[in-house]
Amino acid sequence: MTGRFRIERIEARILDIPTIRPHRLSFGAISRQSPVIVQLWLGNGASGFGEAATIGGPSWNEESPEGIRHAIEAYLAPVLLGQEGGCFSDALDRMDAACKGNAFAKSAVEMALIDAMARTLGLPAWQLLGGKRRQSLPLAWTLASGDVARDLEEAQLRLEQRRHRIFKMKIGARSPEDDVSHVAQIARALEGRATLTVDINQAWDGSTARRHLPRLIDAGVSLIEQPVAKWNVEALAVLSTELGARACIMADETVCTPQDAMRLARAKACHVFSLKVAKHGGLLRTREVAAVAEAADIGWYGGTMLETSIGSAAAAHVFSTLGKQHHGCELFGPQLLVDDLVVQRMEIRDFELQLPDGPGFGVDVDPAQLDRFDRARTGLVPVHIDLGHRAPFTQGA
Repeated sequence: MTGRFRIERIEARILDIPTIRPHRLSFGAISRQSPVIVQLWLGNGASGFGEAATIGGPSWNEESPEGIRHAIEAYLAPVLLGQEGGCFSDALDRMDAACKGNAFAKSAVEMALIDAMARTLGLPAWQLLGGKRRQSLPLAWTLASGDVARDLEEAQLRLEQRRHRIFKMKIGARSPEDDVSHVAQIARALEGRATLTVDINQAWDGSTARRHLPRLIDAGVSLIEQPVAKWNVEALAVLSTELGARACIMADETVCTPQDAMRLARAKACHVFSLKVAKHGGLLRTREVAAVAEAADIGWYGGTMLETSIGSAAAAHVFSTLGKQHHGCELFGPQLLVDDLVVQRMEIRDFELQLPDGPGFGVDVDPAQLDRFDRARTGLVPVHIDLGHRAPFTQGA
């Protein structure tokens, strides 16, 4: 073992970064994002960064920023210190043995390790992840203000700027009738100029989805994300069979592990996987889930947890190595935040996110920005999602 590649130090901190506007989902709205930023040092002095971001704290899944940091400091870092930095799979095995679950925490540590090793070798991270198959990805933007006029204003601006022509709408907080009406108004205004998708974030039951999804498709929606609860694979399969000729059903919360991916493939329960590095437990495991998708003729979509440019660049690197049956990506997190953590963001050109090719993940972190938003320095209290506007889930007949 060469000392220059040994893992010497791992630190984690929570940041609090306001968003440019409230971001509304079926289960609430956020006005501040709280990523956990990990920095890892090797014996040669090189360091790398990783990130784990949740949406609304633990409202999206079981992990919270506070829990992620604690898992890293108390369980994950101790089993990696002194180990060989280039043994990525061994690092995952050690973290699994020390701490069950905690995919977000493991993802942030693995990300920082790969960034550090790639920088040590003077290589872009995609060279350690199988090699890139594309230089850019079509980039979506989420229309989640909840207001038709504001959503259309956002969409029009991004079309004019040639930044986005895929728009996702977050629905499920209101009645299905109101949601369909809202989507239809947006779809009519953007007809012929953009692609429209919806994310229901598990808000509907199976019968509600069967009644209302055809109306969304009639309005012009082509991709429908997680319409039912993550456990309801049977309902996803029914919807995929009934609607498959007209639109694609995409699994998100239902597909986290390679085993989840196999279950969905066997059940023919979706047409697309939403890939998110954090929920899969890292970049290597994202590739494992994507491999199941490719083997089963299932498409993939590059999802986001609204990361800063650190996590977004890492995701872009692994997405660049995946198969051709993709539906673009939504790594727009840095644009939703009032400011970023890097010296220069990834370029968006002609509606596509350009892959940064510098060492590591190709973005340089600004230490002053880390300090500016560090919760330990600002004294902000943990953020809680605003549930004030949330409507009850609709139960189908």
